[in-house]
Amino acid sequence: MAKKPGLGRGLDALIPGSKPMITEEEHQVSELPIEKILPNPHQPRTIMDDEELQELAQSIREHGIIQPLLVIPKNDREEYVLIAGERRLRAAKLAGLQKVPVIFRQASDQEHLELALIENVQRANLSPLETADAYQQLISEFNLSHEEIANRVGKSRVSVTNTIRLLKLPEKVKLALAKNDISEGHARAILALATPQAQSAVLDIVIKNNYSVRQTEELVKKYSGDRETKSPPIVKDPEIKALEERFQDKLGMRVNLDHRGDKGKIIIHYYSNEELNSLIDRFIED
Repeated sequence: MAKKPGLGRGLDALIPGSKPMITEEEHQVSELPIEKILPNPHQPRTIMDDEELQELAQSIREHGIIQPLLVIPKNDREEYVLIAGERRLRAAKLAGLQKVPVIFRQASDQEHLELALIENVQRANLSPLETADAYQQLISEFNLSHEEIANRVGKSRVSVTNTIRLLKLPEKVKLALAKNDISEGHARAILALATPQAQSAVLDIVIKNNYSVRQTEELVKKYSGDRETKSPPIVKDPEIKALEERFQDKLGMRVNLDHRGDKGKIIIHYYSNEELNSLIDRFIED
């Protein structure tokens, strides 16, 4: 496994093969009023933990800001755009600081995004979806390949590709991932399913039963196998579909309701002896 570039080497060292992004002159540290610092429009991080920010704010009150923020001048240099240090800036505001240490530099829009992305990825500050969005932005706006992104952030190409694939998940699954109801491993397993409907159905079962990633992978395999043996799906009456979902929510298992005229059948799918025993306990009394 390739070793990640160390943080102590500086942000320029995290972008192999590129020109130096911070010159010797730009290493000078100055202080800048907080109100003159504008947010980075390319900031990949959209969610920050309030408790962690409070803890960082307390640390800043006691020890100050150890690592300066990176900023670039905007237009007439009366205001500055933040390149790296979003979390430190927010915590500094909470701590009541009026000024913060900064390093001034020049950077293109692509370098803005690269620096913000690299800082957050290397510090494991981004959620999987935030990382995927940032990778996609590098592709869409700057035409970078997966390989080029991998080189810049110190990841493997496969890792970058798999992360970007998370954006293909239906909104329901992405929301569960963003809320930490499931992990990135769960999400990748669910991605193997062919349709958004199947992905959403498996998500419900996984959350209901608190499945591990391995259990989710097994469920996806069995679920996919069931689908492969069936004819093309038939569009169901919305009321029947709603009943299926109520059964599924109640049981925590996949349920099919085949209703024709005044008769039909209910099919409950179970994928382990534990699930079968759970059904027996629910429906069969001693």
